[in-house]
This record gives sequence, structure tokens and C-alpha cells, in this order.
Amino acid sequence: MFTVEVDSELKLALIEPSFAKKYFEIVSKEEAYLSQWLAWPSHAKSEDFFLRFVRKSLLDYAEGKGMVCAMIYQGELVGNVSFNTINHPLKMAEIGYWLSESYQGKGIITRAVSKLIEIAFTDLQLEKIQIAAGEHNLPSRKVCERLGMTLEGIISNRENLNGRIINHAIYGLSKQPVS
Repeated sequence: MFTVEVDSELKLALIEPSFAKKYFEIVSKEEAYLSQWLAWPSHAKSEDFFLRFVRKSLLDYAEGKGMVCAMIYQGELVGNVSFNTINHPLKMAEIGYWLSESYQGKGIITRAVSKLIEIAFTDLQLEKIQIAAGEHNLPSRKVCERLGMTLEGIISNRENLNGRIINHAIYGLSKQPVS
């Protein structure tokens, strides 16, 4: 397992097939919670759904298009954090994440995203990070603000979230301040 230590409690592990069962367990129990801000949980009806996701994610990783990591908190898989897309010509990546409801409020997402930002700017030599959060997803927006990201704008009618059309707040962070 390829892992990066964030701190003594948290590490990021490159996604692998053995995680599919735990992902399915979490999403099966927390579908209603996760579906508040994510479109895919209602489609995750089997462990095979996650095996397909893992295969696609590893292919994208091999092609340099993305990087999906499990968040392992105190030895337990608790969610995902990822470069959903890596745009090498623009030297930019978009970060996404989800976390089990029972692990909210422990700073896990903030610490994990901070580590991905470090990887983006140092290892991948990217110049910009972006996060799109539902306009009314205040916990996710607060993560962006804690990390010093700038609200770049609100995009209307950005996503159909299980039959509900929502706007996205777009946050950005540049390696160097834009002049």
C-alpha cells in the first residue's frame, strides 16, 4: 500500500481494490448523509461499484490525470480525498473529498487537503488548486477558508444533486499570488 503520513493520526493511502468493501459499508450506512452534497452515493449499490471506481481511479493515476486516496484515521478508513482532475497544461488540480459522518469535526478533511496541496505545489509542481463546493455546504466552504483559499465566484446551476439543482462556490489557491 502506497501511503503518505499526514500526522500521527492520519495518513493518505493511494486507492486500492481492498478498500472497496469498506467504502461500500460506509456508503450503505450513510447514503442519506452523503447524498446531501454528493450525487453518486445513491448509485453505489454494491461492492462492485467501488471496484469499478478503484480501477478507473488507478488508470487515471497511471495516466497522470488524477489521484484518489483513502483517508486512514487512527487505522480506520474513513473517507476519500483526491485530485479529481489534474490539468498539466494549466498546472492546476481540482480537489474533492468526502468523509464518514461519524468522523466529522476532527479536522481530518482540513489536514488531508492541506497535505494534497503540499503534494500539488512541491511534488507535482502545480501552480493552482481549486475546490468546488455546494454554495450552501458550509462545512466544506469553511475547510477552504481555513486553508486560505479565495472564493473566486459562485457558478449557478452547476450540478443536479439527486434532482436538486445547486450552485457551486469555487475556491482557488495559487502557489504564488497572481500579479
